[in-house]
Amino acid sequence: MSYKVAVITGAAAGIGAACAKRLASEGVAVGVLDLDEARCADTVAAIKDAGGSAIALGADVSNRASAAAAIEKCRDALGPITILVNNAGVTDFTPFEQITDELWDRVYAINVRGPMIMAQLVHGDMKDAGWGRIVNISSSSAQTGAVNMITYSSSKGAVVTMTRSMAQEFGPLGITVNNIPPGSVMGTIMSEANRERFQIPTEVLLQTIPVRRMGEPDDIANACAWLCDERSQYVTGQTIGVNGGRVVT
Repeated sequence: MSYKVAVITGAAAGIGAACAKRLASEGVAVGVLDLDEARCADTVAAIKDAGGSAIALGADVSNRASAAAAIEKCRDALGPITILVNNAGVTDFTPFEQITDELWDRVYAINVRGPMIMAQLVHGDMKDAGWGRIVNISSSSAQTGAVNMITYSSSKGAVVTMTRSMAQEFGPLGITVNNIPPGSVMGTIMSEANRERFQIPTEVLLQTIPVRRMGEPDDIANACAWLCDERSQYVTGQTIGVNGGRVVT
């Protein structure tokens, strides 16, 4: 992989951090973006310690001005951005009858508007380069639905269909757009919140996963890295499930 610049959102920890480190290991300069820029320090340090190039970025992806400032900072430091991994998101466990308009709008602002804003902000760089990769991280809940997660699962379902539409519109420009819906992944804020809330014993959870193990952030990062380079140039508009077989298509 030749020198390219990527922005990874929600990259202070978990899946986002793993994706940032993996892309950096393949020679990509990485903008490590999270809501709190200070939390990006560990990811940036790990990349630099391994000989890579990275910069910490702080932004609220649902706020266009905030996101634009971060993108400009990254572009000034590293160059035009041709890889975007939309990983930032928020979960929710509110029962249907208790969902408020304000809650709905907040979840959709971060989980749906955020990826759209980020894609718009880097689209020009990709168009100019005649090459681009966008990977949207959704959720297996978008494929199955989930009790008390109507706001979350439906917002992630919107990410799936947004991916398909972007792929069709951006394809003639040399830009591919794909979607990864992770299954149960150890060490992520959302997965741990699910396990704590529903008190599902690990041995019970593993019975729902054909490969009989929990996912690791690196499992998602491996798929992400493939979707971000030349090896996947004929793959676009696809949902690549990385879930140990919990959801099959």
